[in-house]
Amino acid sequence: MDYRNFNNTIYIRMDRGDEIIGTIIEICRKEHISSAIFSGIGGCKKAEIQTFIPEAGTFETQMIEGMLELVSLNGNIVTDENGGYFHHTHAMFSYKAGNEHHTAAGHIKSITVLYTAEIELRPVIGGSIKRKYDPETGTGFWDF
Repeated sequence: MDYRNFNNTIYIRMDRGDEIIGTIIEICRKEHISSAIFSGIGGCKKAEIQTFIPEAGTFETQMIEGMLELVSLNGNIVTDENGGYFHHTHAMFSYKAGNEHHTAAGHIKSITVLYTAEIELRPVIGGSIKRKYDPETGTGFWDF
C-alpha cells in the first residue's frame, strides 16, 4: 500500500493481499482524520457482502471469491464520542462463474485485493461528522 495527499485528498494504491476497509481506517488513524468519504475501483479476490434485515436487526452475509472486478466502491468513515472508527461502505462487483457473468453488490464488511485497488479518500474539511447510535435500528447514523 502507498498513498499521497494532494490538496486535501488522499490517493491510495493498495496491493495484493491488502484488506481495503482496514487499510482506509488505518490511514485515517495515522493522518488524524475523524470523518471522510471515499470511492474506488480495483481488482479483488474476496469480498464479504452484507444485507441488513431490519425486521431481524441482523445482517445476512454473502462471500464471493475469484477474479472480482470492483466496479464501484463508495463509503464513509466517522468516529464516535470515544474516538472509535466506523465505516459505512457499499460496493458492486462483476465476476465470472463458469461461463456466466454475474454482479454482486451491497453493504461491505471486508474486501481483499487481488492485484490493485485505487481509492480516493476525501477528509471532511472545516468540521467533523460523528456517529450516533440508534437503539431502534441497532446501528449508527451521522451526527452533526
